[in-house]
Amino acid sequence: MDQKKDIRQLKLEELKTWFEAQGQKTFRAKQVYEWLWKKSVLRFDDMTSLSKDVRALLETNFVINGVEIADFQKSKDRTIKNAFKLYDGNVVEGVLIPTETRMTACISSQVGCSLTCKFCATGKMERLRNLNADEIYDQVVLIRNQAETTYQVPLTNIVYMGMGEPLLNYKNVLESIEKITSPEGLGMSPQRITVSTAGVSKMIIKLGDDQVKFNLALSLHAANDEKRSRIMPINDSNSLDALADALNYFYEKTGSRVTFEYIVFRDFNDQIEDAQELVDFCRRTCAKVNIIEYNPIDQGEFQQTTEARLRAFAGHLEENGIIVNVRRSRGKDIDAACGQLANKNKAATKDLGFGN
Repeated sequence: MDQKKDIRQLKLEELKTWFEAQGQKTFRAKQVYEWLWKKSVLRFDDMTSLSKDVRALLETNFVINGVEIADFQKSKDRTIKNAFKLYDGNVVEGVLIPTETRMTACISSQVGCSLTCKFCATGKMERLRNLNADEIYDQVVLIRNQAETTYQVPLTNIVYMGMGEPLLNYKNVLESIEKITSPEGLGMSPQRITVSTAGVSKMIIKLGDDQVKFNLALSLHAANDEKRSRIMPINDSNSLDALADALNYFYEKTGSRVTFEYIVFRDFNDQIEDAQELVDFCRRTCAKVNIIEYNPIDQGEFQQTTEARLRAFAGHLEENGIIVNVRRSRGKDIDAACGQLANKNKAATKDLGFGN
């Protein structure tokens, strides 16, 4: 027997063609599409505007490979880390990050990661596969529902900063953003979405060619090639010169200023000379800087810098006219902070009072 196709892999026109072949009215396709992408249902029986016969026809021919929350933990600072179970049994993680002004979903784009960044727990995992667009979309829906159920606050922002390198899953990431931002989908503003990359120059150029409307962040962490290659092997094939050219092209095409993410590691990249190198690199591009506290990982070789050095580093950037924001880590006590995602959830969903 042929395996049923996941209906969310079909485009609207393909769904119309299928309904027509079944002797059904083609407007049914638009109804189904709305149930899938605007109302986010994961069961054909929940598509109540369709007749029982049509729902049965869909059930016979298709599946909806939905994502579910298998496990989650809640931090002392209200951050919630989720383990999302995929249809094939793989697990990725996503985080709900509440602050006074924002409610942010941090979502994953791959199962594992292939980039082996030295400071990142996900980088120690094998990359098993890319996520489909619908699996990325589902993470947003689940975290949005979590925000509204737990904190009675709507989701305001989405960051592609979870597991995986988004630009190595380019097609599915852009398709997921289309579903999240489209009026036929969740209708969120692309200006509320940030995609973070470790630096894939040719794909940054493609983002410019595609004139994307969302924000772009670059995980920089060192502004000279020797240091950056030591902690991020991707720099060997995507040097700072190549990245600067790609980012300038991106800015020229989109008018969007990139954000450099810079984790400060003690005795590695936290000196004033490191800050000056970052100033110089910022001046080569149109960029602002997020300084990020380091979050230790198991068997990690780096340490968090001191508060004094962090303040001096940020101060040097500001004195040189660089827009800088110091981002304090959240969810460290449950391994939910930046760089810590590695499928280590322990709590059961029922313990926190919500879930599927």
